[in-house]
Amino acid sequence: MAETAPAPASKRSRLLVVAILASFVAFLDGSIVTVALPAIGTELGGGLVTQQWTVNAYLLTLGALILLAGSLSDSFGRLRVLAWGLAGFGAASILCALAWTPEVLVFARALQGIAAALLVPSSLALITAGYAGPARARAIGTWTAWTGTAAIVGPLLGGVLVDWASWRLIFGVNVLPVALTLILMAGLQDSPRRRTALDIPGALLAVTGLGGSVYALIEQERLGWGDPAVLLPLVAGVSALALFVLRESRARAPMMPLRLFHARNFRYGNLVTAAAYGALSLGSFALTVFVQEAAGFSAIEAGLISLPLPLAMLAFSTYFGNLAGKHGPRIFMTAGPAIMGIGFLLILTVSPPLNFVTQLLPGLLLFSLGLAVMVAPLTAAVLGALDETDAGIGSAVNNAVSRVAGLVTVALIGSISGGSLDYPGFQRTALATAALFLAAGLIAFLRIRTPERDNTQA
Repeated sequence: MAETAPAPASKRSRLLVVAILASFVAFLDGSIVTVALPAIGTELGGGLVTQQWTVNAYLLTLGALILLAGSLSDSFGRLRVLAWGLAGFGAASILCALAWTPEVLVFARALQGIAAALLVPSSLALITAGYAGPARARAIGTWTAWTGTAAIVGPLLGGVLVDWASWRLIFGVNVLPVALTLILMAGLQDSPRRRTALDIPGALLAVTGLGGSVYALIEQERLGWGDPAVLLPLVAGVSALALFVLRESRARAPMMPLRLFHARNFRYGNLVTAAAYGALSLGSFALTVFVQEAAGFSAIEAGLISLPLPLAMLAFSTYFGNLAGKHGPRIFMTAGPAIMGIGFLLILTVSPPLNFVTQLLPGLLLFSLGLAVMVAPLTAAVLGALDETDAGIGSAVNNAVSRVAGLVTVALIGSISGGSLDYPGFQRTALATAALFLAAGLIAFLRIRTPERDNTQA
C-alpha cells in the first residue's frame, strides 16, 4: 500500500500521547467498574443481573456502534470525532457518578459506550496514519502497553476508590484525562477526510441484534429458555444480526465492509480476537467478583491481585511489538493465548480458605506474561493486513469484535458458573476461560501467516 509521508517527530509524539490518553479512558472504564460491582449492588440493589448489565450496557453500545464510528472517523476527521467522543464520555461519566437507581446507571453506561465507540478507532487510526514500517509496530506496541495497562489496572484503582471513598468516584475520575486530552489536541492537524455515506440502518440492526440476544442470554438463567420474555428477544436479536450481515453484503456504503475479511490475517486475526478477548472479559469479571463475594477480599485486595498484569504489559508489550515487526505475528499470537490458558488452568486449584500466593499468583503471573506476548502482535497483524485508507474502519471492526466477544461471555457467565461465583462456580468459569484462550492460540497457529500483510483469499 502507498504510505503517506510521516509527520514531524514532535507532532507524531503528541499524536501518540493523544491516542494513548483517548483510548486510556475508554479501556479504563471498561475494566474499573468490575471491582465496584459488589458495592454498586449493595447500594443500588439488583443482584447479579444488575452487575451483568452494568458491564454489558457499556459493551453493548460500544460494540454495536464502534463500526459506525470508524466510518465517522474517516468521513469527518479523526481528531474531530475524537473530540466529540471525549466530550460525550466526560458528560456520561458524570451521569454515572450521580446515578440513583440501577436503571439510571445502566442508561448512563450505555451513553458511555456510545462515546467510547468514537474514541478507540480514531485514536488507533492516528497512529496508523502517522507512523510507517517498523516505527508503526513500535508505536502500536507503546499504545498497547499503556491502553492495555489502563484496561487491567482499572480494578486496582477502582478498589482504592471503592474502599476509601465511593464507587461513584470510579466514574468521576474520567473527567481529568478527558480534559487533558482535549488540551493536548489543540493545534494538531486533522487527517484528510474521505466522505462516505453513514450506514444508519446497519447500526440499528446491530444494536437490536446484540441487545435482544444479550438480554436473552442474561435473563434465561432466571426465566428459562422457554419463557416468552427470553424467547422473543432471542429470535428478534438473531434475526436482526442475520439481516445485519445481509445488509452489509449489499449496502453501497456498509459500516462493516465484508471485503476487509478477504485479507487472511484480518479474517483470522479477528477470530483470535474473539476467542482471546471473550476469555479475557469472562475471566476478569469472574475473578474480581469471586475474590470479593466468595473469598472475602476487600475491594482494594481484589484490585491488588491484578497488579502483575499492568507491570507485565508495561515491561514487555513494546518489546513483543518490536519482535512482531521483525519476525511476524504468528508465533506470538500462538504462544500468548496458550500461556494465558495455562495460567487459568493453574487457577483451578482454588479452594477455601483461599491462599493468594499459592493458588492465584502463579496462574496470574503466567496470564500476565501471555497477555503481553499476544496483544501488540495481534493488533499489528490485524491492521497490517489492510490498506492505510481502511485504518479507521479496520480498527473499528477489530475493536467491535473484542467488545462483542466480551459482551457475550459476560452475558453467559450465569449459565457457565451455575448462577453463582462461589468456589465451584468460579472453577467452571476458569475452565471455560482457559478453553477459550487455548482455542485462540490454536487458531493463530493454524491460520495466521507471515508477512503480516497478506491479502490473499487462501
